[in-house]
Amino acid sequence: MTNKRNAAKLKTLAACVALFGASHCVAAADQPIETIVNDAVRPVMQAQSIPGMAVAITFNGKQHYFNYGVASKETGQPVANNTLFEIGSVSKTFTATLAAYAQATGKLALSDNASQVLPTLRGSAFDSISVLQLGTYTAGGLPLQFPSDADHQDKMLGYFKQWKPAYAAGTHRLYSNPSLGLFGYLAAHSMGAPFDELMENTLLPKLGLKHSYLKVPQDRMALYAQGYNKDDKPVRVGPGALDSEAYGVKTSASDLLRYVEANMNPASLEKPLQQAIATTHTGYYTVGEMTQGLGWELYNYPVTLDTLLAGNSSQMAFEAHAVQPLNPPQPQHDHVLINKTGSTGGFGAYVAFVPAKDIGIVILANKNYPNPERVKIAHKILSALTK
Repeated sequence: MTNKRNAAKLKTLAACVALFGASHCVAAADQPIETIVNDAVRPVMQAQSIPGMAVAITFNGKQHYFNYGVASKETGQPVANNTLFEIGSVSKTFTATLAAYAQATGKLALSDNASQVLPTLRGSAFDSISVLQLGTYTAGGLPLQFPSDADHQDKMLGYFKQWKPAYAAGTHRLYSNPSLGLFGYLAAHSMGAPFDELMENTLLPKLGLKHSYLKVPQDRMALYAQGYNKDDKPVRVGPGALDSEAYGVKTSASDLLRYVEANMNPASLEKPLQQAIATTHTGYYTVGEMTQGLGWELYNYPVTLDTLLAGNSSQMAFEAHAVQPLNPPQPQHDHVLINKTGSTGGFGAYVAFVPAKDIGIVILANKNYPNPERVKIAHKILSALTK
């Protein structure tokens, strides 16, 4: 059926080119994608009062960009392909890639206990918690956020040294910024340089990302969208303990789409980075129908909307779940959807891709709106384009 449909499209395109010329017909051929995206995005923007959104799609080797609304209500500046958005916890996938790169280059072993990597933690619970367990939220119940009195760079190690697990390491998943943050901190320590420096001078350039930042440079501030919270008040992310590691990346739709393409087709990257990406796509345990990778979360494809909504639900984010370990860990198989949500106080992001279908989507907004709405947009678009 798909082959017949594609043949019909090619026949129509050829006739169009003969009559009107190539440029007109390429635009006409892209029109269905634009209609699909508009129909999915615009009702959500209106219902959620979202000032601006950027949607980027890679499909069969071609990139498509769709920009809506404004980057700032105060200035009226429109959203563009290079508008910088906070991506919140999608940053965790970059942190995971850096840690996996540290392992691929012989600097770090994910199987090591945390206190082996960072001697400051010796004598604490981290004598029996592995680096991998920190990176997969199975350290034993580290909370979603740092307590307010520990949410500072100079206090967070003291917090970890006195922290007591609620569960045996490796038995329960509790989504946690401190867990993933410490994971990134250990990776940077093993590589002998500050995390921010390694990200901005090593990993991001190696991925070919030239407009992604932890701290937006002054000469790029005009591109930095203004975020808006649930009360429509302007807000941007503030400093916190391990903020760069857990939720600190600011990037554009164009750069984030390049990152998706690198994850789907890493062959052009250097070998250690190819190995790192494969490590992040490996499944380490399951919770329901979601498989936890390193930073990324994986689902068997095709996947129903209900399954994606369950895996990205508030329950999954806020509650502890017993895990089913995969021994040995399972490398990415052919038919899988890989995704991650991310939020800050004023921004909402979602990334999903299906390597076997050569399709991926990036959805960025300058408002923190509910995860289910993001997942519905992506599922509707991906389903329409791959049916």
